Amino acid sequence: MFVTQKPFFFFRQKSLCGALLVSMCAILVSCSRPVYYEETGSVFNTYYRIKYSCDRMLTAEIDAELQAFNLSLNPFNPNSILAKVNRNEDVEVDDWFATVFNKAKDVSAHSGGYFDATAAPLINVWGFGFERKDSVSQQVIDSLRVFVGYDGIRLDHRRVVKDDQRTMLNFSAIAKGYACDVIAMMLERQGVENYLIDIGGEIAAKGVNPNGDCWRVGITTPEEGIGMTDNDLSGIVRLCGKQCLATSGNYRNYYVKDGKKYAHTINPLTGYPSEQDILSATIVAPDCITADAYATAFMAMGSEKAIRMAAEIPDIEYFIICDKGDGSFDMRYSDGMKSKLLR
Repeated sequence: MFVTQKPFFFFRQKSLCGALLVSMCAILVSCSRPVYYEETGSVFNTYYRIKYSCDRMLTAEIDAELQAFNLSLNPFNPNSILAKVNRNEDVEVDDWFATVFNKAKDVSAHSGGYFDATAAPLINVWGFGFERKDSVSQQVIDSLRVFVGYDGIRLDHRRVVKDDQRTMLNFSAIAKGYACDVIAMMLERQGVENYLIDIGGEIAAKGVNPNGDCWRVGITTPEEGIGMTDNDLSGIVRLCGKQCLATSGNYRNYYVKDGKKYAHTINPLTGYPSEQDILSATIVAPDCITADAYATAFMAMGSEKAIRMAAEIPDIEYFIICDKGDGSFDMRYSDGMKSKLLR
């Protein structure tokens, strides 16, 4: 079972998953189950884990795809297309960039602007954990909001056009999900029917796990002092067929105001921390780019607005964990998600 929480490792290893018979028996007896491989490593300043069944390891193919994706959408790579767009260089974007750009625009429209890939300046001014919250003034927020807004940026013949050259794009809330989709498409081109791709907690799954069952993904409870055991999970989701899952939430990294817990999320519409009740939002969708984007939108919107929005988008299911205001949690989920939950 995979858990939607980032483990503390940034290394690369390749291993054959599951216990195998001794080599002589493997030669004489055909396997009744496919062979599963697992590959782990780091990308986009986070981890990845890919488990798949195949007649050979696909290390080179996975590496090549991630390296190409890195040159398109990695905000930490100064040579990426995204970095060049943010520096206002004359660069033609590729298909991956265009797909993410258009999806971000679509989710921004559906969420009423609560999801906005141009909100990076607002996020940066508050600092990680809002440690600068006492020094951020309304004047500073207003000066940044002049060039923050997805309506002020568009694609025209493979080039990004900005109304204000100070506008910057940050696809951190959507690119990891799309990277899962990209790797999934590559694996399927290689004939892989069973896989689970986990990039920084965003997941794309298809087929069955090594036990021949649907893949299972745990949702961590957003509470201090918990670990990674089944007792620390708010739910376990079964992903059958081909499905994707993304979770947005800071788990243990929340702040407390007037006795209530809030996740560290900026509301792009106000420029201020979003004091909403959702501490964790998990979305299941046909593709991971959609799941990733709407999980982020849920966090900024709060439960009531998010649930109303979800009712208008038939392809997504949700599982949200909310703070009730008295130190306890409330879990709410869609009817479609209920059928996927083991507990």
